[in-house]
Amino acid sequence: MNFQTSVKTCFKKYAKFDGRASRSEFWYFYLFTYGLYAILIISAINIASIFGWLLVGFFLATFIPFLAATARRLHDINKSGWFQILPLPFSFVDRLLERSQQDVGLSILFGLITIGLYIYLIVLYCTEGEKKKNKYGQPIKFKR
Repeated sequence: MNFQTSVKTCFKKYAKFDGRASRSEFWYFYLFTYGLYAILIISAINIASIFGWLLVGFFLATFIPFLAATARRLHDINKSGWFQILPLPFSFVDRLLERSQQDVGLSILFGLITIGLYIYLIVLYCTEGEKKKNKYGQPIKFKR
């Protein structure tokens, strides 16, 4: 799947959390969203604050499709789409401990667990999808 087709597919499947997504579909959409985030952030800081509002609008427009594409990507390797939220509880506890400044060691531990879980997710996103049917559907086939 090429860049343009990937972006179109992810917006076409705006809130479709079922099915499967290939690595190229996921990573091209990831590149598209984070590339535009970077451009809008730099523009908001250096050019005009209107780009800040554009950034907020773009975030709202891409948040659900990004979650859906990520869930479909995890489905392609036969994992639940809920895996994408694994680091969130640890990150939340880390932030609470960091703000309370009571137990720095525990905060560091939760921070390391969070980083480890994000690394694990990146490995999952890079893993080749199953070539056979799984509980989430048929494998992705591309026309050559």
